[in-house]
Amino acid sequence: MPTPTNSSSRDARLEQLRAAMKRHGIDAYIVPSSDPHLSEYLPRRWQGREWLSGFTGSVGTFIVTADVAGVWTDGRYFTQAETELAGSEIKLMKIPSGASLLHIDWLAANMQPGQTVAVDARVLGLAVARLLKDALAARGVLLRTDIDLLDEIWVERPGLPTEALYEHAAPHATMRRADKLAATRAAMAALGAERHFISTLDDIAYLFNLRGADVSFNPVFVAHVLLEGDGATLFVAEGKVSNALQARLMEDGVRLAPYAAAADALASLPAGSSLLIDPRRITAGMRAAVGAEVNIVEAINPTTFAKSRKSELEAVHVRATMEQDGAALCEFFAWLEAELANPQRAPLTELTIDAQITAARARRPHFVSASFNTIAGFNANGAIMHYRASEQSHALIEGDGLLLIDSGGQYLGGTTDITRVVPVGQITDAHRRDFTLVLKGMMALSNAHFPRGTRSPMLDAIARAPIWAAGVDYGHGTGHGVGYFMNVHEGPQVISPTAAPDPHTAMEPGMITSIEPGIYKPGRWGIRIENLVLNVPAGNGEKSEFGEFLRFETLTLCPIDTRCLDMTLLQPHELQWLNGYHAQVCERLLPHVSGAAREWLELRTRAI
Repeated sequence: MPTPTNSSSRDARLEQLRAAMKRHGIDAYIVPSSDPHLSEYLPRRWQGREWLSGFTGSVGTFIVTADVAGVWTDGRYFTQAETELAGSEIKLMKIPSGASLLHIDWLAANMQPGQTVAVDARVLGLAVARLLKDALAARGVLLRTDIDLLDEIWVERPGLPTEALYEHAAPHATMRRADKLAATRAAMAALGAERHFISTLDDIAYLFNLRGADVSFNPVFVAHVLLEGDGATLFVAEGKVSNALQARLMEDGVRLAPYAAAADALASLPAGSSLLIDPRRITAGMRAAVGAEVNIVEAINPTTFAKSRKSELEAVHVRATMEQDGAALCEFFAWLEAELANPQRAPLTELTIDAQITAARARRPHFVSASFNTIAGFNANGAIMHYRASEQSHALIEGDGLLLIDSGGQYLGGTTDITRVVPVGQITDAHRRDFTLVLKGMMALSNAHFPRGTRSPMLDAIARAPIWAAGVDYGHGTGHGVGYFMNVHEGPQVISPTAAPDPHTAMEPGMITSIEPGIYKPGRWGIRIENLVLNVPAGNGEKSEFGEFLRFETLTLCPIDTRCLDMTLLQPHELQWLNGYHAQVCERLLPHVSGAAREWLELRTRAI
């Protein structure tokens, strides 16, 4: 991660940026949270927004003018941003739900005709660039995309990541690289494209059965790909591919080229040829490199669909991974409860939680790394949706209240993501009420049956209904797609009220998605309960006169703490679901645990 920004260094960096803007005649400069691959989590080289502003959230846009500096981010990060921006001139510009491009409206309203807005096209998504250009042009404002001011002022800017690539091998890789390439070429042909350019890192890792360590917690690597009918070029930094791996890639028609050569390759495409690109997954800079006489086909990357639909063999590995992850959690929670009950223990902090839960996973077979920074938030910190404890700021876990723990692991056979809330000391009726409402929302969606092809955002209200009925809501989506030993956040499906129900969000068999409703009381507590689920055929899988229906198979295996329940709020069918879930958790995890972990598992899965 970048070095933490203090007030004096942040002020100096802003001053340097404004001086560079003045030299180049730039009136407003945009620093997106992005890289040349439009990644959610960024290699250090492209963490410029954080380096300049000090705001560490994964979502946000930083804009600087001669007299204004602001970070645009959404409700998940308001509390965090207010804390991290305190003491600076940088304003928090709050984005309401469903208004992720509000900064474009602000620029259009505040820039004057004849002024210049600049942004590095190499890290600006093509779809966003089109909206930005149109909005500014309507105001007579020039958009300049050919300059990266960070390179001028970030003297110690990190270089490209250097970690080596490695193969995701059988049995966990269940489809050969050659077969994936053939399937992708068939999809290209169906769209009328001879070539296909891919920049998104998880698509590339999936397509070539390769993994890396260029992005924290996500086993991907920095690269571009140009796929053709008779081969493929992988643009990757030199020294990252061993000779042995390079030879195996060549057997499948995959050539290597320098990472920086990707734009030149696009510029060299022959006139009249056809190129498939995904406007949501390519930067404006890469699109601009393509010659005007090349025929452009715009469609979602075929690999985005393919990797979201886990095969039956992949599902088998995921289920086995969930058993190992659940066993690790049993060991962790048994340790935690013993610590909380020990009056002679050393001080317990949120940082301790992170260390212990990662250590428990690391003892399990096929574990590679955590899948994201563990969120361990006690009481008020649990109300910060993307809270992260640090050495500089964390809470002791003592007294009374609720501890929220959101964590996950990367295993060769799958990616996990789970949130549980446990009581510490005495908890209140209000705690129990909110916990039970959240559980009711999670169970409601877990039990849903829906037609195949249902747009995933349309499912969001099912989880919210029990929470809405109590006059409460939460400010984040209900679910995100999850990869297969890949990114913990994966599209194209997303269960969120702010996502457009576009055709590409359709729910299909094999998709893995989180279900994670919550309730957050700022300054008091936060509650979120999260399981991962798999789309499987409903009933016997046969079509009825109304078509094919899907349901969710719950994958996550870990008890839900019944000590936090308000039993008066639960209906008989909800108790039946909870007892049935706990019976399955106990049955599948018992073979993997012993001693204190086994005792804890049996205690926490008792029927109620």
